[in-house]
Amino acid sequence: MSSTPTPHPFEAMKGVHLYPLAERESLVTTQDFCQVPDPLPGFAGFVDALPDIYAGTHFKQLIERVVTARRNHKPVVMAMGAHVLKVGLAPLVIDLMERGVVTDVALNSAGAIHDFEIATVGRTSERVDTQLPKGEFGFAAETGEAIAAAAHRGAHPPEGETVGFGRALGRNLLDAKAPNVHLSVPAAAVRLGLGVTCHVSVGADIVHMHPACDGADLGAAALADFQHVCKLVTELDGGVWINVGCAVILPEIFLKAVSVAINLGHDLSQMTTANLDMIRQYRAETNVVRRPPGLGLTLVGQHELLLPLFRMAALAKLAC
Repeated sequence: MSSTPTPHPFEAMKGVHLYPLAERESLVTTQDFCQVPDPLPGFAGFVDALPDIYAGTHFKQLIERVVTARRNHKPVVMAMGAHVLKVGLAPLVIDLMERGVVTDVALNSAGAIHDFEIATVGRTSERVDTQLPKGEFGFAAETGEAIAAAAHRGAHPPEGETVGFGRALGRNLLDAKAPNVHLSVPAAAVRLGLGVTCHVSVGADIVHMHPACDGADLGAAALADFQHVCKLVTELDGGVWINVGCAVILPEIFLKAVSVAINLGHDLSQMTTANLDMIRQYRAETNVVRRPPGLGLTLVGQHELLLPLFRMAALAKLAC
């Protein structure tokens, strides 16, 4: 007696309805993005004038550690949750990369999604409350296709390219000459020759619902980026890891990379870690600030206020 075979879930995804990204209403546009003014004369004095207590102490310590790291040619890594890009701070992050303050960036794949949509159509962040009841949440065609293409290129790079998800996304945006490629963090990293990685949680992102999503590509590209981070963390003694607005994925990635580095015999006692977010999150506080060796710092504040303050302070102190 024969039975009808159950279709593989990947095959079932081929029947979903997709729509053009340009037709979707979005909450954020490039018109909302931050500006990156020149460093303000005398701003180093403002930093020095902050009180040496609580957040004032931590802020000055973070700036001092970042400045010392860069003067000693040590990495300064910015690991970002998607909200950092969603609130229009890509120009600020790219400016810090171009000025040599930030040497490496790590994104979760929600951040990669926002980055792609900003670079491609100049807007991002759909209205979930209205899209979900229509069965349209997450089904913009171009977004899923682009992330799948990046995963494939990251898993199977052309000869001469380094394997990895983040690099592949940046290269694809540069190759395509996306209309707003100047606002893409991965594209900027590739253009500047800086490190960029993208870290996924399978099933947690809208692009995993797309029929083009291939689990083998996704896993291989993401694992390569995890290994890139492990190597980077072995070089972080005297460097700085800043977690900005990621509550789970990037703090977990970082903790495992720290474990790898220590297991391989690397000293991280002079590493600085910081968590910047609007609220205190358990995993970020525990896995970034408290558990790793070295100095751990916490600054609580809105990204759209705290990061411009951080940028201006770091640039002012580096100029001293």
